[in-house]
Amino acid sequence: MSVLLSDVVSGSAVGLRGRLWRLSAAELRAAAIEASAEILRLEAVRVAVVDELSLRPDDQVIASRGVGCWLAANTMLQVRDGKKIAALGAALRPFPAVTARFDVGDCSFDHAVLIVAFCESPPKGMPDEALPRCVDLLLAAASGVEATTTKVRNVIATLERVFESDEIPPAEDIDRNELRIASTLNGRVVVRGDFDALTGEMLLSALSNLTMPTPAPDGTPDSRSAAKRTADGFTELIRRYLDCAKTGTDGGQRPHVNVHINARDLAEHRDCAAAPSPDGVGVAVSDLDVGHMPWLGPLSVSQTRLLGCDCFLSTVLLDDHGAPLDAKPGKRLVSAEQRVALIARDKGCAFPGCTCVPAWTDAHHIRHWANGGPTVMNNLVLLCRSHHRLMHRKSGFVGKWEIRIGADNKPWFIPPPSIDPGQHPRPANTTFKT
Repeated sequence: MSVLLSDVVSGSAVGLRGRLWRLSAAELRAAAIEASAEILRLEAVRVAVVDELSLRPDDQVIASRGVGCWLAANTMLQVRDGKKIAALGAALRPFPAVTARFDVGDCSFDHAVLIVAFCESPPKGMPDEALPRCVDLLLAAASGVEATTTKVRNVIATLERVFESDEIPPAEDIDRNELRIASTLNGRVVVRGDFDALTGEMLLSALSNLTMPTPAPDGTPDSRSAAKRTADGFTELIRRYLDCAKTGTDGGQRPHVNVHINARDLAEHRDCAAAPSPDGVGVAVSDLDVGHMPWLGPLSVSQTRLLGCDCFLSTVLLDDHGAPLDAKPGKRLVSAEQRVALIARDKGCAFPGCTCVPAWTDAHHIRHWANGGPTVMNNLVLLCRSHHRLMHRKSGFVGKWEIRIGADNKPWFIPPPSIDPGQHPRPANTTFKT
């Protein structure tokens, strides 16, 4: 490999495109292969380092709800990707053969995930002594440049068929059921599921009438694809469930679609929301005319107004800083009205860097009720269970975070000296949720 080609692989990509013309096609191919091998090497290094950190977490990792969240908060990774890295590191520990192949770069991250998942949940009819041979077969399918995810999955499917037991057929095994729902970078949602046959039958039966082609009034055939009809039917199924079912409570409220927006932004004319402030500087980011959903964040004002045409409208009075005013402070338990106001203010767990949604949070008394702390807005903050425990001195955590309500009537967090020797106050985690 020439000196220039070596610089391409080991150096920065800044300005690289303007120098690549000097390489031949063969050198470009070699650079692409070498860079790919380097990525696999660094991926294995990162998994090993993150796994070791998870075994010896310090205050920063504990405060971040685990090493995966900490990694995402300090890199450009998404939280789900940080958690996947941490999870693979932990999953590899009992399987040294898979770890060794992954560490030398002969098995990709995704293939390692598939293999350890099989090892952790092997077919029910497979004897323990058969696992090493099965691992060898899986690693053979996952190794080399000809390895593909399809080949690995085919080996897994074959092994599941070979060791199929008489107890529960795979099509009826509800322990294998999985449903993953994740938001994408552009704000959409990806749904992936794997269900037993009975659950699948119920789902298909429920969708059957909602996904049939529907001709237009003039007889024109339905132009929607089968996938689009299924998506429309699934949306209608969820809408009917939320409107009619006995859904119980979720985080103190009946689960439904909740959208928060300023009253002036909900008005008929958009100009009222975009009007500049008296000093001529303009509106703040938090004042822009968008709605906010607790789970998925921003929603356009036009879609919010569409929902507002047929909804239950709750009003929360805000001060000049956008913080909700108080109501009914006399009880220890947070009232439904106060929780609505807390969600409008904190939009989920308020701890800096946390992305937990409102339904998974508790209302925490900044000054404990037992110590005379009242149940008022300026003594309450939404925290997820992990950060709630942290505020009550989580086991193994050296420092102590403090919460104060600032002049803006919103919570501010002061880290312990072990994290920030200067103990500079940090704003609540609402900036990324507006």
